[in-house]
Amino acid sequence: MKTTTKRKASMADRVYEALKDDIFEFRLIPGDKFSEGDVGARLNASRTPVREALYRLQREGYVDVLFRSGWQVKPFDFQQVEELYDLRITLERAAMHKICALPAEPQTLRTLIAIWNPDHPSERAVGSTVRALDESFHCDLVAAAGNREMTRIHREITDRLRIIRRLDFTRDDRVDATYIEHAQILEALRTGHATDAADRLTRHIRSSQKAVREITMEKIKEAAEAHRGGQEIAQKSPVKQ
Repeated sequence: MKTTTKRKASMADRVYEALKDDIFEFRLIPGDKFSEGDVGARLNASRTPVREALYRLQREGYVDVLFRSGWQVKPFDFQQVEELYDLRITLERAAMHKICALPAEPQTLRTLIAIWNPDHPSERAVGSTVRALDESFHCDLVAAAGNREMTRIHREITDRLRIIRRLDFTRDDRVDATYIEHAQILEALRTGHATDAADRLTRHIRSSQKAVREITMEKIKEAAEAHRGGQEIAQKSPVKQ
């Protein structure tokens, strides 16, 4: 019995990861509709793990269940995204001031300085690694401020914005800007200039926000055009007798 339960849980995890990857890579685009049967057939999974995976994605805000008509990839709510960015900036600016008011420089600051001030550009992280490091940079700074509730709320916002923030690292110029701007923020913190650090942080986040919105729109447009192209080919293909 335990083995069967573990197997179902493992399959649900695999379905979850596969669907989430499809959403993140825009193979499933905002607004796309599908059924549990579609997912099961494509991933060779039974109904129970498929449903478990979909409900997990629903809790995380990636999909919606439609009454009597299956599931849908949740459309982007850009107004909500703007509001989440506003809240994120408010929390991170407050963290800058709290860090500078601490009696001693937190170890977190020294660790982050070592990461974001590499001796040579060749030592910079790439791909998914730099995405993870960027997320840790912001989360670690908020945590270093020492307010547990602030840290918790900031983590929730980070989780909800992850699907679009990751796109900020698909262009080399954005990676370069991230290293430069992170280093400048850390230098302002190290020297105790809280307002300068907060202002630099705000400009950094707003620049990233603008870039990911543009890239998101481009990705959705490209994916939608590819979908339409595939449908047209399918409709023109001769039916085999």
